[in-house]
Amino acid sequence: MEFGIRADRKPQGARKLAREREGYFLLMDQGLSSREACKLVGIHERTGREWRNGRLPSPGHRAKRPARAAVLPASGPSRFLTEDERIHVADRLREDAGIREIAAELGRAPSTVSREVRRNARPESGAYRPHAAQRRAEARRPRPKPSKIGSDRELREYIAARLGRKWSPEQIARRLPMDFPDDGSMRVSHEAIYQALYVQGRGELRRELARALRTGRARRKPHRRPDARQPRFAAGMVMISDRPAEAEDRAVPGHWEGDLIIGKDGGSAIGTLVERSTRYAMLVHLPGGRTAEAVRDALVATVKTLPSHLVKSLTWDQGSEMAAHGAFTIATDIPVYFCDPASPWQRGSNENTNGLLRQYFPKGTSLAVHSPEHLAAVAAELNGRPRKTLGWETPAERLAKLLAEATKPPCCDEP
Repeated sequence: MEFGIRADRKPQGARKLAREREGYFLLMDQGLSSREACKLVGIHERTGREWRNGRLPSPGHRAKRPARAAVLPASGPSRFLTEDERIHVADRLREDAGIREIAAELGRAPSTVSREVRRNARPESGAYRPHAAQRRAEARRPRPKPSKIGSDRELREYIAARLGRKWSPEQIARRLPMDFPDDGSMRVSHEAIYQALYVQGRGELRRELARALRTGRARRKPHRRPDARQPRFAAGMVMISDRPAEAEDRAVPGHWEGDLIIGKDGGSAIGTLVERSTRYAMLVHLPGGRTAEAVRDALVATVKTLPSHLVKSLTWDQGSEMAAHGAFTIATDIPVYFCDPASPWQRGSNENTNGLLRQYFPKGTSLAVHSPEHLAAVAAELNGRPRKTLGWETPAERLAKLLAEATKPPCCDEP
């Protein structure tokens, strides 16, 4: 198609350069820039811009709609910009349009357009060329790409070892910078670990390691209604609302939360104690069952193994196993505070720990088969796992600091 600048450029009335407009868009579809198409057709560049993008209203001029429909996103959800969209971005950038304005015209997020321009503009000049940007994007897109976990043997072995010790992916990801502060290659997000475990065909991590994750539950369980359970006993209880403020804000160590995890058919149980400040856990062996007397005796024997300054109170629910709480307080001088009915969040640390312990003691199994030595080993492994709430320190590390400070000799006063 050949064009030349007409000698007669007088107003054409109803004939609005229809032939030139058709030729202009034909040249644009063939890949020419707007400037080149305008020059070949014989129109001003401003005319081409108005045909493509329309015109906003201004004094003395009415608004004008684009000669073609605006560029729309590809049908269906798509993460990638199309070549037409990139051409639109380039044209509007030459017109000094803002990123948000361009994004609104394309129906895209402003961050998508901003990232596109930043990644695909020419490094030396900063100019954005749509066809070159399309080629760069297509070159980056081929899949599958080698993942970091799959290509780094040291990182993969580190992750596999911690999963084998029942660490969560987030614990592993957060601990890496602490264990490898000077090695930037030993960094990975917890989502990347989940992907390596779950995505079919990857194979970076052994599939059986997924069984070490804490729960396979796909949805939350509803909370029990507050009126669904009545107190086991009413006399002599001191409620959690009367617990000292220092226990509530976890500022002072020595305040514990306790509960039982129950075995198959309610025939066996293990006592659990969790220190609120350090999240340090202890497991209580209950060979005599979970009667009030058996629980009292086992708790007395357990708390007497701790320094007295690290046991200041105990918080429990209103289970019948604590009916002998008065005798426990007399034997140990440790007050017991009771939660409100059906309010497990008032012992949040203990509830969380009981959930972790179900990895070792699954529901529906007998807990009577576990010896005191095995319970101690499980508690040691649990206390050796880093916690987000402790700045990714372990409960054992935090407790060791407290014990070291308690045994440190006082400084001598200067004269």
